[in-house]
Amino acid sequence: MEADTQQGVPPTGKGFMRLLIAEDDRALGTFLSRGLEADGHRVRVTSDGGSAVTAFREDLPDLTILDLNLPVKDGERVLEELRVVDADLPILVLTARQEVETRVRCLDRGADDFMTKPFSLHELRARCRALLRRKREAKLVLRAGDLELDRMNHTAVRAGEGIGLTNKEFALLEHLMLNRGQCVSRVELLESVWKLEPAQTTNIVDVYVNYLRRKLRDPAPGRLIRTVRGKGYMIPADRELAGGIDLALSAAHSFNTAIPSSLKVN
Repeated sequence: MEADTQQGVPPTGKGFMRLLIAEDDRALGTFLSRGLEADGHRVRVTSDGGSAVTAFREDLPDLTILDLNLPVKDGERVLEELRVVDADLPILVLTARQEVETRVRCLDRGADDFMTKPFSLHELRARCRALLRRKREAKLVLRAGDLELDRMNHTAVRAGEGIGLTNKEFALLEHLMLNRGQCVSRVELLESVWKLEPAQTTNIVDVYVNYLRRKLRDPAPGRLIRTVRGKGYMIPADRELAGGIDLALSAAHSFNTAIPSSLKVN
């Protein structure tokens, strides 16, 4: 690792991103954490493969830096497990292993980038910025199961059918989808979507969640928009949506087709 810890690169200016570092060398983990925090990110460091998988499932970080020589679970095994959890979140492998075969295996198993030790912190930060930039650009269209939200054209489509949303409904759904896999509190939604102070007493978040559920054919308690009792709401990650949404839509379709056409409300 080169001695290049000077802070010469400004933060991204796009708001913080959540980063996960899986590195068994605690001193190196701390060094990396401080360098990346200088770019305005929030960083979580784990020191073994088992805790890395757990942290990934809990946080769904925007980017993961993964060492291969990890205790409990080897880094290559961790890489495979992370890809099962989420196929799209960027993963940068940082390792002392120099073999071309190792690099090829990691890239084939889903790594987005590969760096060998010793390394330049400046280069690593630049590579992280490039991966995060591509991730941000990919987020112009958000997806959750069969739901697609186009942030540029301000449209929503579910199972190929367009859904008309008001500006606030769209903003609420957008915020939930940007934080997929994590519970978003009512306080955060009030501040981000309605720009209201959390001290203000209102049930507007719950009211609009109900609006969304009706339009998305996701009746309470909701398989797509889930209530986290006493905390807030969340849209689960893909692994948790599999099957559940299909069952809900099938039930909704069966219910709708069972009603005489003369009684249906469009």
